This record gives sequence, C-alpha cells and structure tokens, in this order.
Amino acid sequence: MSKRIRELLEFIYGSDAAEIEPKLEKLLNRYREHLAAPDDYVPGRLALDERDSIMITYGDSFQGQDGTPLSHLLRFLDDEAEGVVSGVHILPFSPYSSDDGFSVIDYRQVNPDLGDWDDIDAIAEEFVLMADLVLNHCSAQGPWFQAFLRNEAPYNEYFITVPEGTDIGSVVRPRTHPLLTPFETARGTRWVWTTFSADQVDLDYSNPEVLLEMLDVFLGYIAHGVQVIREDAIAYLWKELGTTCIHHPKTHAMVQLMRAIVDDVSPWVIIITETNVPHAENISYFGTGSDEAHMVYNFSLPPLTLDAFMREDTTHLQEWAATLNIGNGMTTFFNFMASHDGVGLLPAHGILSPKEIDAMAEQVTNRGGRISYKSTAEGQIPYEMNINYMDALAEAELPEEQRACKFLASQSILLALAGVPGIYYHSLIGSGNWQEGVEQTGHNRTINREKLDFRELS
Repeated sequence: MSKRIRELLEFIYGSDAAEIEPKLEKLLNRYREHLAAPDDYVPGRLALDERDSIMITYGDSFQGQDGTPLSHLLRFLDDEAEGVVSGVHILPFSPYSSDDGFSVIDYRQVNPDLGDWDDIDAIAEEFVLMADLVLNHCSAQGPWFQAFLRNEAPYNEYFITVPEGTDIGSVVRPRTHPLLTPFETARGTRWVWTTFSADQVDLDYSNPEVLLEMLDVFLGYIAHGVQVIREDAIAYLWKELGTTCIHHPKTHAMVQLMRAIVDDVSPWVIIITETNVPHAENISYFGTGSDEAHMVYNFSLPPLTLDAFMREDTTHLQEWAATLNIGNGMTTFFNFMASHDGVGLLPAHGILSPKEIDAMAEQVTNRGGRISYKSTAEGQIPYEMNINYMDALAEAELPEEQRACKFLASQSILLALAGVPGIYYHSLIGSGNWQEGVEQTGHNRTINREKLDFRELS
C-alpha cells in the first residue's frame, strides 16, 4: 500500500485508520492479479487522447426481438458507430428500483433485463467502457437497506440517521423533496438521510466498512474491463451536520483516495467526477492536477452553447472557453452537449445573468421542454431544463435541413474543444422530444430517454 493511501486514510478516519489499513491491503492484493492494462496503454499518459470519443447510452436504449439489449448495443456500436466513437458510457446497468438505474439494488450483478457480465465483458473487449459507480446512495428496496430495517449487522450501521427535528437548514439541497425520510425499523422509527429521493438512501462513509464495501465494487468493475469510472453525485458524499454537506474536504479526500488506489493497482483507469454545480466548484475536483479526478464533466458547455445559439451572441461562450485549462496532460474535460439528464442551469450561474438564464428557460419551455426546480434558502429555483438538445437548439418550424445544420454546428463546438467528447445516443440519431414518455412516467427527464427499435436503425 502506498504512503499516499495511508495518509488519506488517516485524514479521513483518524486513529481508526490503523484498523482499516490491513483490510484495504488485503482487498487490493486480492484484485492485483486480476487487473491487466489494455494493450495500447502507455504508462505516464492519460489513457484517452484527441482520437477518442464516447457514446453515452442506457443498456437498453437499443431494443430488438432476438438477443439481449446489451448485445443490441454492441451490434449498434459495431455496425453504426465504429470509427465514430471509440468508447461507450453505459449508464447504470445493475438491478435497480427507480431513477432509471441510479437507485441500485445489487452493485455486483448486471440487470438480467439488460443481459449479463458476458455482455459487459464483450463490449469492454472492443470499446473503452465507462461505467457509473453510484457511491452516494443505494436502493431502499435493496438487501443492504432491508437488512438495516431488520437491525442486522453490519448493515445496521451502513446508513445515516438523525433524530426527528434535527436542524438541517445548512444542508445544500439538489432536489425539492424532504432531505430526511422516516422508515419503520426493528428499532422503531428512524429518520434516514435521502438526498435524492425516498427510494435512494444515502450511505454512511464515516463507517469505514461502507468504504471497503464500495471499493470492492469499484475494483470489481475494473476487473470486468471498465476503464473509466464515473463517480455519480460525488459532491454530496460526506455528511457533517452544521456544514453544507457539499464539497466537504473529506469528499475530496475520498476522490483522492480512489485516485491513489488506481495509481497503485490500475493506472490505466480514469476517474471522472459528476458534479453538476457552478464551474469553479466543478473544476475543484481536478485537485492539484495529479491527485484527484482525471476528468470532470464540462457542465457549463451545454447551457452556454444553447444561450449562444438562442441569442445569436457567442460572447459569454467565448469568454468562458478562454478560461479553460486542462493542465499537465493528466487531466482533461469530458465535453458534452446532451445527456440522460437535462441541461443544468447551475453551471451557468456567474457566467450568464439571472435575466439571461430566465430567458433561456422560457424559450426551452416554448420549444416543448420542462423546467425542474431545487430548494434553496431563498426558495425554489430552476436548476435543470429537460428537453432533447436538438429541439432546444433548432426551432421546430425551421426546414429539416436547416435544423440539422444548426444542430451539427453546435456539435462542432463539442468536438473542437480540448477534452474527450461525450455524444448522447439521441444526438447520433437526431431524435426529438419524447412527450409521450413524460406522460407515462411523470418525470421530466424522460423527455430525452426514449428507447429505440434496433431494426429501424440498421
């Protein structure tokens, strides 16, 4: 175990670090013999470069009658995307209970509705594979939380509870629903920390056994050929009452710990943090440039590009782009325009004026989109525009050829900026808003998550 790993454990857990170290060392040694670098890996260099691009998709975005959805995804990549993208980000592919995969029931299994580990391994053999590590929370319907409800060790210490009436006013909220959810347990009613929904219960990383559990999952993904690990909702990981519970120093230390682990046992693996926050906060996850995330999502790019096209004025976009710095060659941005989520508005704060943000949101609504809100001390504010990026960018009344040209012009910005392009599967297809889906699910984000018939694409 490296000195850096020991130092980080001591910072996070204090005197308990001595007890954790041998357990972590045993875990790392168990995986070392199973982890092998890709044939083209060059030590000392970031394992992605200007030739790479990654398609973002769900495991079941491509559907057909024969074979598994993951096998259809591989067929699409082979038949339609080879030479266009070098990698694929498969959004959470584990069994789940809600939030289209981000409420994980079992981290160590592939959702049987999608396929199995053989399907994942087959994709990883041909393409750079990016996968989600949903660190902050797991499903309330999963075995860990169900054991917590029954007061069974060790899971009775895996989740965060606070007494009813606890002052949580300082906690930054990413959603409008209550932060705490009451559950009936073998120990009576417990108020459980649920940052994102009542079905997504937050894990307690002040318990080192939780960390060891999730590091086992983390290393297991790498053993299955995952080369890029997306740390979902990482900004909210460490909770401490009396603080904002976002970007906590120990959250940054956790990212640094996982970086130190991959540096030690799998240096070809890339860590990317998902922090949909204002730009300065987002890039703080680069750390010093050599000790934290290799990549961060370039969250300001989608709203600034959309603003530039809507107002026909690129000033804000140009001025912001001039500030981008990818550092020493071991860090870079993950550039994207569209994704499974909407177009975040928080990353535009401090760059666009409130009036410009409101005008953009109004135009998105006029083009068939929806606006999602979050709670703040000042009340609810818009934090995300839910719309297909094609429909957001190119007015429906324009001729199809002009709409296509306008959309492709926006994508040229994505491809020209320094960093790794992330291309959502609907952007490759050129689809539009899926209003029927929103009506079916009642969730705004469904507008850009339509499943596609593989036969109609081939």
